[in-house]
Amino acid sequence: MTPEPPPSLPPRSLPPAGGSKFTRPLFFVAGLMFVGLGILGYMLPVMPGTIFLILAAGCFARSSRRLEAWIENHPKYGPTVVAWRRHGAIPRKAKYLSIGMMALSFVIVIIAHPPALWFWLTGAVLLACALFVATRPEGPKTTG
Repeated sequence: MTPEPPPSLPPRSLPPAGGSKFTRPLFFVAGLMFVGLGILGYMLPVMPGTIFLILAAGCFARSSRRLEAWIENHPKYGPTVVAWRRHGAIPRKAKYLSIGMMALSFVIVIIAHPPALWFWLTGAVLLACALFVATRPEGPKTTG
């Protein structure tokens, strides 16, 4: 007997999942805030944008299927959000960019000469984040 594959995202015809009268508005407001931060992230070079759209889609999955679908079906940003939500995938170009920015950040830390504790703590966190990004798949998982 073969194990069942993990469940994919629910069909779009379902009502919002996990939404009570109390939590649905909170997820909705959080989703709107994350969309705003995502837009800022695409305009400002020091702030990422995609991660906030991924978080917004997660919030909208629990509050507004229409806005969740809007993010997932966006012609430019939707494919990256869907790749992460369904496969945990990060495109190769995004990996190079994020790891490169982490390395640049660490160079700035080196130039700033922080106390030793902050130097090593920052280096360890950036290294852990870079390893996480580097080990994510670049596309849908294939069997075989």
